[in-house]
Amino acid sequence: MPNSSAATSFPKNQIKVLLLENVHESAHELFRAQGFELETMPRALKEDELVAKLEEGVHILGIRSKTQVTRRALTSGKRLLSVGAFCIGTNQIDLRAANEAGIPVFNAPFSNTRSVAELVIAEIVMLARQLGDRSREVHEGKWRKVATASFEVRGKTLGIIGYGHIGSQVGVLAEAMGMRVLSYDVRTTLPMGNNKAVGSLDALLEASDFVTLHVPETPQTKLMIGGPQLALMKQGSYLVNLSRGTVVDLNALASAVKAKKLGGAALDVYPDEPESNSDGFACEMRGLDNVILTPHIGGSTLEAQESIGREVGASLIKFMNSGATVGSVNFPHVELAPLEGTHRVLNVHKNVPGVLRDINRLVSDRNANVLGQILATDPSIGYLVMDLDKDVANDVRKAIAELSSSIKTRILY
Repeated sequence: MPNSSAATSFPKNQIKVLLLENVHESAHELFRAQGFELETMPRALKEDELVAKLEEGVHILGIRSKTQVTRRALTSGKRLLSVGAFCIGTNQIDLRAANEAGIPVFNAPFSNTRSVAELVIAEIVMLARQLGDRSREVHEGKWRKVATASFEVRGKTLGIIGYGHIGSQVGVLAEAMGMRVLSYDVRTTLPMGNNKAVGSLDALLEASDFVTLHVPETPQTKLMIGGPQLALMKQGSYLVNLSRGTVVDLNALASAVKAKKLGGAALDVYPDEPESNSDGFACEMRGLDNVILTPHIGGSTLEAQESIGREVGASLIKFMNSGATVGSVNFPHVELAPLEGTHRVLNVHKNVPGVLRDINRLVSDRNANVLGQILATDPSIGYLVMDLDKDVANDVRKAIAELSSSIKTRILY
């Protein structure tokens, strides 16, 4: 039984948190304030290393983009309750395996929006003025003062592929600079300001002077921009990709830049990225005129990393303390306001017929009074949060845990 009045399943100083890859100090502060046992490491871990660490009894794992959280790693962490991706993307985590193991995964879909949007606008201006080339030339001692192929962005058309959190912010900033903004998304979206949605990807490509990508990595987006799509773009237009490296065919893009079909390109993401800072990065786009290459730094600002640390850290703590899963990327969303004078039973189970019947029978057999209850399901699992009288809650928890359908069961005192 814990000393703290806040709910938890056992003393907070026994809750082990492992944060990898230099997760921001803002998250450290949140976990320490809760009294959790915190271990941090500055780098990503290989699978064998991660398995070994999780086998030590880690309850919360926090990573960024480089650590691969595989099915083997997830199943090795017998005490693992949740994973936090301190970034936007979650492709590095086996979400299905986490779901099946009863482990919700949280990320930060909002926190680096502004940082990425600002970099997109900066790169649009740089491409329009060929600033990367001019800067490099001056560093090399060359003076090339020219206006040829340099343009204002005011009055030009920006096409945004993927009009989500980042894409919509890019549109707002671009419009403030006097650009005409078009967007395309597979979902129905509400354009902000005077942004205008178009009905097809082809229509956007044909009408845009600049095209910027803000899509997730899915089978549908893989190589969505290749030779045929680049051929549709305006002569001398520009492509910007700060989303995922797999969405653009770099061989086709390099050919389009070399042939002067495109006036330039800016890339922040690549199909294969180094696992750590190193020399010798190879890419088909290196050395091409008016091509800006950056090392996946779209969200790498102090403001974004601090905000991500707070956002994901708060989600993980809320899950530990109350069982709330709102915001999880792989789990049914449940949030039930805590009730004074109760203990809370949390149960993740296989989504098969008869589970709730069996649980209600166990509760009824013990004459337990259910003071609050909520159940949510997805095709694989069900997640039940139940507030019970203190004197019977632990007996109910033990009985539920023994059901063949149960995956994870814990109690909050």
